[in-house]
Amino acid sequence: MKTCLVTGGAGFIGSFIVDELVKKGYAVKIFDNLDPQVHPTGKAPAYLNKQAEFIQGDVRDYDALKKALTGVDVVFHEAAAVGVGQSQYQIKQYVDVNVGGTANLLDIIVNNKTKVSKILVAGSMSSYGEGQYECEDCGIVRPPLRTEEQMKDHDWELYCPECYEDIRPIPTGEDKRLECNSIYAMTKRDQEEMVLNIGEAYNIPAVALRYFNVYGPRQSLSNPYTGVAAIFMSRIKNNHAPVIFEDGLQTRDFVSVHDIVRANIAAMEKESLSGCFNIGTGKPRSIKSIADTLIALLGKDMQPEITNKFRKGDIRHCVADISKAQEAFGFEPKVKFEDGMKELIQWSESVNAEDKFEEAHHELRKRGLV
Repeated sequence: MKTCLVTGGAGFIGSFIVDELVKKGYAVKIFDNLDPQVHPTGKAPAYLNKQAEFIQGDVRDYDALKKALTGVDVVFHEAAAVGVGQSQYQIKQYVDVNVGGTANLLDIIVNNKTKVSKILVAGSMSSYGEGQYECEDCGIVRPPLRTEEQMKDHDWELYCPECYEDIRPIPTGEDKRLECNSIYAMTKRDQEEMVLNIGEAYNIPAVALRYFNVYGPRQSLSNPYTGVAAIFMSRIKNNHAPVIFEDGLQTRDFVSVHDIVRANIAAMEKESLSGCFNIGTGKPRSIKSIADTLIALLGKDMQPEITNKFRKGDIRHCVADISKAQEAFGFEPKVKFEDGMKELIQWSESVNAEDKFEEAHHELRKRGLV
């Protein structure tokens, strides 16, 4: 069986990929720096699969990563600094980890006699910017970000850039132009483009999976820059109302970590597969509905706080068109949203959830980003 290396393999998504690889009989190496923002204790998490080899190391450390790649056939590159807001002031950190770490990985593969015969990299829907829209008269359109003047008027929706009439969001396909509006989004775009470029140049099958809004167990509940479901969960568990920007009707595509793992394994096992693929559900859900669902399932007597304020660079709607992944490697999301939320709640009962939202919000506000 092949040997697989999962960078970021002690993290939320990476650890589940590790579990599935071990279950399928692959030899697995985990390479993770145990970033204290994700792993506050500085120790490997208890859920880490004992049948995988754990190597504590940083993707910025060329020699350590080179050693970890010895004997590896397949790389799942999940390691990344994550968080849109934080990336707007920790610029060097995000570029060094996400772009520099990926450069190290590819440089080692190209310039050393590694066995690597396939690379999979975690992309992000954030690289799209706004999703795709349709105008009744002009067809498919790609509106720019809303202006601050529009947002200050609480005019939240977008308009056709051609005729200025109302438009409706539609599923976003992989052919949409990438219009990054954060350093994080730029680095995720660069990660996937670098991997696909080197894969094509050296005839190494390379796959970029553009994850939409991933939720599930093991997502850090004390990291205020993680996914919105985990942030809301942390607030609610501490008897604080979830805070929602704009009017709460902005939509995203929420996909279970288990479906993300299924996509990774299927894309790996289709050996000649290359290219970029959206991984989501294709179903829009409003941010307010996420808060309402968690509050109801937790049995709390509270309402989300709708601020009618905005964050610079935020988009309104983005939902995945998953038809390309369906056709290429049979991807089908299987976890129902309500079941996934119940699983998240059940898992949260056994872990600490420190609510750091106000601290993170203050940092963004101080810098004029809210």
